[in-house]
Amino acid sequence: MAKTGLAGLVLGTVAAAALAGPGAAMEHSVRIDHASGTTEVHYRGDVDVVHRQVGAVAPGGRASTLSCRWKANVSVTREARHASGSTMTRAIEGARAIEGARAGWCSTQRDAIAQEVAQRTEAMRAHLLATAAEDHPVLMAEIERLHGSTRTG
Repeated sequence: MAKTGLAGLVLGTVAAAALAGPGAAMEHSVRIDHASGTTEVHYRGDVDVVHRQVGAVAPGGRASTLSCRWKANVSVTREARHASGSTMTRAIEGARAIEGARAGWCSTQRDAIAQEVAQRTEAMRAHLLATAAEDHPVLMAEIERLHGSTRTG
């Protein structure tokens, strides 16, 4: 079996943008050594915050149930470039990384929600790294399929 650079996933670099709102992105790069050559892998996590208005405004003297429920999803794309020049790309659909709720209208809470998402950068980064780790066997299978194993004996 070809030796892989599994340690590369641990030793890879992560750059997180300040998650100020929708469209913010994080990046993770890793180098995988394979018998057929080195593969440079770049993961990009795009953050998308979805808002959902729930509840109702109550008439005077009664408590309002109005709140904004939100979810921050991370969609990850992978671009891997093998030493031979071949490129292996994959889009990994967004999974809910974090979620929350705030009282009131979504339209007045968007900035506060963006700040909360920014404060939870570690959770988003952990999600990106977990997704990259889960993708590793898929990527290795693609490398094996495209470039074969250079096993002898």
